[in-house]
Amino acid sequence: MKTPNYHDFYEKALVPIGLNDLKSLQKSDAYCPDQPFTHWLIAVEGVQLPQPKIYYHWKVSIYPATIDGDFNWKAPYYCSTNMELIDYANTLASSLVQSSKKDELSSATLLEKIS
Repeated sequence: MKTPNYHDFYEKALVPIGLNDLKSLQKSDAYCPDQPFTHWLIAVEGVQLPQPKIYYHWKVSIYPATIDGDFNWKAPYYCSTNMELIDYANTLASSLVQSSKKDELSSATLLEKIS
């Protein structure tokens, strides 16, 4: 598996996981009962395109994390589709931060996947 591009990894927020979102996390592939995941790490990540000139698309990723920000990069809770502009990714990330603060992240990511 390819290691993520941490050079273009921008952490946007570390938000406590609410009870509703915790229930959703526990039903997902990102859940690991051996880890004390208590927070969401929401980040914008650069995805380098395969071409001679360095060019990126952007995605928003959400990882369950510990209070210290430790997370498993191999098991995201959510990844958006790639976006051409970082501004679009930042806008989506901000929206997901607000949803997570209201304990509505699971609903917001479900709607994002359907759209």
